[in-house]
Amino acid sequence: MARTLFVTGTDTEIGKTRTACALLRGLVAAGECAVGYKPVASGAATTPAGLRNDDAEALMAAGTPGFAYEEINPLTFAPAIAPHIAAAEAGVPIRRERLDDGHTRLAARADWVIVEGAGGWHVPLAEGLDFAGWVSAHRWPSLLIVGMRLGCVNHALLSARAIQADTRLIGWVANCLPPAQPRLADNLATLDARMPSARLATVDADPSADFRLDPRGWF
Repeated sequence: MARTLFVTGTDTEIGKTRTACALLRGLVAAGECAVGYKPVASGAATTPAGLRNDDAEALMAAGTPGFAYEEINPLTFAPAIAPHIAAAEAGVPIRRERLDDGHTRLAARADWVIVEGAGGWHVPLAEGLDFAGWVSAHRWPSLLIVGMRLGCVNHALLSARAIQADTRLIGWVANCLPPAQPRLADNLATLDARMPSARLATVDADPSADFRLDPRGWF
């Protein structure tokens, strides 16, 4: 059975996909069969092949070839709004069983499944279901992406504590967003001192095209 790592963030547009793709590229370069899983995506364009989400397509390109788009992103919604609202408007319920089935199918064929959430840790998916509950039910280790900008210290500490209350937080990644955060070094030092888990990587604002991360020694 594949190893699974869940990637979440302190907010939306914070670097989850960027980091998840770096993990996939690192694993593939190391000879592992690695696939991304974006179970729910809102914000998609209509194409001849159907709705396509940019983040899911990036995961598909970064991982091991041979997995269909629909396997990587089984639930896709056109409007870029909260997933539970998009699903309700589309009349397509998000059910835990469908999320689980998609993961099981990928895990049966891969060494690693990198699961990317939407938004932050407690983003709702349906009545009585959010990412936190789904991930914690599987006890998947989780990686927190912190977008380095004003307000990130509070967001990071709250998110880290929430994740730790539910499952295992293996660490966090500092994603340096443009424009450069004033006193970046000071903010990194503050988080290093206060976060309940270690900083595992720092991502530059403009990484090279072959930017990679290898999570095999992280947990």
